Amino acid sequence: MKVLIIPEVRLYFYELQLILYEKDYFGYPEDAERYIKELIEDIEKNLSKKRSKAAPNFFKKCGKDLEYTSFPKNKRTTWYVFFEVYEDNEEIIYLIKHIENNHTAAHYF
Repeated sequence: MKVLIIPEVRLYFYELQLILYEKDYFGYPEDAERYIKELIEDIEKNLSKKRSKAAPNFFKKCGKDLEYTSFPKNKRTTWYVFFEVYEDNEEIIYLIKHIENNHTAAHYF
């Protein structure tokens, strides 16, 4: 099993850590960086273990046959990870194509 993240999502993670610090969600840049690093590690470690669903129609623009699952981070924030699953040389690949949180995407579910 392998988890791959497209460059646009990697860029989003980088920009997100800057935003989280600049908007005072975290007091130190290192804390925002740690939050993103832990989120990515959680996704890479646990994506294959989670139950997924077909992505709502709104997210079909992000990819073909997308599935999604959620990663709660605290009482207020849940991250939704959108991905495609395919097999390559008998290895299951999870290709992450999009990510959003409940603050921006909850109304699409």
